[in-house]
This record gives sequence, C-alpha cells and structure tokens, in this order.
Amino acid sequence: MRAPTDIAPRAGYPAQLLAVSWGALAQLVRSPSHSRRAEAARKLARHSLWLSAVGAALVIVLMVGLDQTEIELMPPRGTPSLWPIRILTDFGKDEYLLIVLGAALVAVAFVAAWLHGTRRALLLGFGTRLQYIFLSVAVSALVAEFLKFLIGRGRPFVGGKANPFNFVPFEGTGAYASLPSGHAVAAFALAFAVSALWPRLRVFMFTYAIVILLTRLVLLAHHPSDVVAGALVGMVGAMTVRYWFAARRLGFAIRADGTIVPLPGAARGRLKGVAHGASAP
Repeated sequence: MRAPTDIAPRAGYPAQLLAVSWGALAQLVRSPSHSRRAEAARKLARHSLWLSAVGAALVIVLMVGLDQTEIELMPPRGTPSLWPIRILTDFGKDEYLLIVLGAALVAVAFVAAWLHGTRRALLLGFGTRLQYIFLSVAVSALVAEFLKFLIGRGRPFVGGKANPFNFVPFEGTGAYASLPSGHAVAAFALAFAVSALWPRLRVFMFTYAIVILLTRLVLLAHHPSDVVAGALVGMVGAMTVRYWFAARRLGFAIRADGTIVPLPGAARGRLKGVAHGASAP
C-alpha cells in the first residue's frame, strides 16, 4: 500500500486520502518488474503441483478409509455442550476474517492520509502487508466457493446417513457445500500469509489453523477429507498471491534460486529502508 510521496504539503485531507487509496490499488495491478520472477514462478509451479498431488491422494485415502468412521464417532449435531466449539469455529469464518482485515486496511488508509514522510511510508509498508493477507484469504475463499459449487459434496448425514460419497454437482446449496471446507481454506490461507511475512509466528498461526480444522469435524460440518482439501486450497492460494506481490516488488524479495522471502520490517531496525516503502530491490 504505497502512495506518492510528492503530494503538495498543503493538499487537503480528501486529496491525501484519494492519493493513498489510489496508490494502494495501482500497485497491485501494475506490470510485474522483478528480474527474478521467472525463477519464482517455476518454483511456485513445482510446489503447487507437488502439494496438489499429495493433497489429492490424501483426500482420496481419507474419503475411502476414514470419513465415514470419523463422523460416526462425533457427538450428535446440536449437542448443547459443544457451544464453546461453535464460538471457536467462527474465528475461521472467511467473512469475519475479511471484515476485520478490510477494516484494518481502511483504518491504515485514513490514518496514513494524515501523515507525511517516513511515518506515512512506514504505515503504508504495513498496509502492503495487510493487503497481501487480505487477498490471500479472499482469493482462496473465491476459489473454494467455485469448487464447492462444482463438486457439490453433501455434508455429514445429509440424506440421513453417514455417506461420504453423497455428491450432487452444481447443487449450489449449503447442504452440498462440504468440499472443500471454507473455514479450513480461510484459516490456512491466513496462517500461511502471516507466517510468510513474520516467520516467527508460524507455529502459533498453524496451531490456530489446525484448531479451526478440528472444530469443523467435531461440529459435523465437514468430513476429514473436506478439511484437508480446504487446507490445501488455502495454502496454494496464499502462495500464489505471494508470488503476485513478489513479482511487483511488494512486501517480498526474490532470491536468485526463486525463493520468495519477506522484506525486513521496522521491527528489525531498518527504518530508513522501510521508509522507501515495501518494495523489493
């Protein structure tokens, strides 16, 4: 989320806000310019294909060997004692995550419009990172909605029995939107995105994602194969959005071997570098 730094000091607040907002949008759609983006694209393709192949195999194994057994072991849907789990699971709901992240982006824009110089650049650098997290969840969630409609897998006990092979493609209703799990998609996209920016949070974020995944099983909202598929979609989605940002020198740098790494932030004491924005060299 960058903005021109040469706005006239006397420009009014609406003009400053417009410049910040326009700059935030324009940086996302500009042409990729990183000289190592081809290497990063090849690495992304390899990792995505490998994850997809392993994930698809695991989903099939779970569907055949575990899904029915697992859902028959869970407490009945609507069990009163599960109310804490029903509260906890909402922390992985994509709509809620996107509302919070979107509100944070709006707040960054409004505050940055008041600031100038280094303070504005620092805040907009953080805003670029928020954009990455928001888009990781949003893009992954959109892909998941398309897959749900295309696959049309029934949720546990839809139809009256624990049938893991209950498919009605293009049904388009909530009862047949089990694969992939939307909560798992959002939670793992968020976990990957935050970990990609701040690696020290990796254990915490993936623990959070796994907890969300387990709540979906306990509540009989999904089969085990659904949540595994959701985790896969979320991570591949966040990986793809990371490449989009890195290719435009936003928030990430690309090493000679194509590895994408986060740019250092203010917490590492490189204020002067960060003040130039969240752009990679």
